[in-house]
Amino acid sequence: MRVLVLNGSPKKQSDTFRLTERFLKGLNKDGNHEIHVIRVIEKQISPCRGCFRCWSNMDGHCVIRDDQNEILDLYRNADLVIWSFPLYCYAMPSHLKAVLDRTIPLVKMKMVQEDDGTVHHEALADFSKLHTLVICGCGFPDWEGNFDGLKAMCNVCFCGPDMVCVPETPLLNIPAAAAVAEPLLEKFEKAGEEYAVSLKLSPETIAGLEAPMIPKEDYIRGVNGE
Repeated sequence: MRVLVLNGSPKKQSDTFRLTERFLKGLNKDGNHEIHVIRVIEKQISPCRGCFRCWSNMDGHCVIRDDQNEILDLYRNADLVIWSFPLYCYAMPSHLKAVLDRTIPLVKMKMVQEDDGTVHHEALADFSKLHTLVICGCGFPDWEGNFDGLKAMCNVCFCGPDMVCVPETPLLNIPAAAAVAEPLLEKFEKAGEEYAVSLKLSPETIAGLEAPMIPKEDYIRGVNGE
């Protein structure tokens, strides 16, 4: 299986990517998969110009000559795309959003209406077997309300992907919190093993990955230095 990982964290010591690394360790336990990790912040990705020249050329590439076309080639040949990033203003970081905006060359101008009335652009390639996983971490102490906007966007853009939204991720890089952080990392590794078998995560697994590591009140006191 060809796996494309889009690491959207701007920091080298990324809380969220620690989770993704452990997931990948479990996923590729047998070494059977080809994994390509792109650290997006290190790439030159300009904003989409909205020129739609890609829809004239129909070659799956953007006319802007930067690093996006390399990503588009990997994307259209991937079996699994993992979007890994921290929550920024209730969505994905701007440099990663630029990558998403510029996937327009992978669809056609032609519109298709489904039986339920939804309308989308016809894909340029066959993405029917493409799997998508979103792993997002945040510094808030709980789940409710904080990921709603992101989930709505990803459900539309990626047609209902598996999503894992994890609160309290700054604890992952605090040595004193290792007692609660390591069990979560172990859960992510086992989740990777599960995904390798079924290409999906069970609701029970997702619930376990998203559970806060410590009580909300304790987390807030720690953040506030109390």
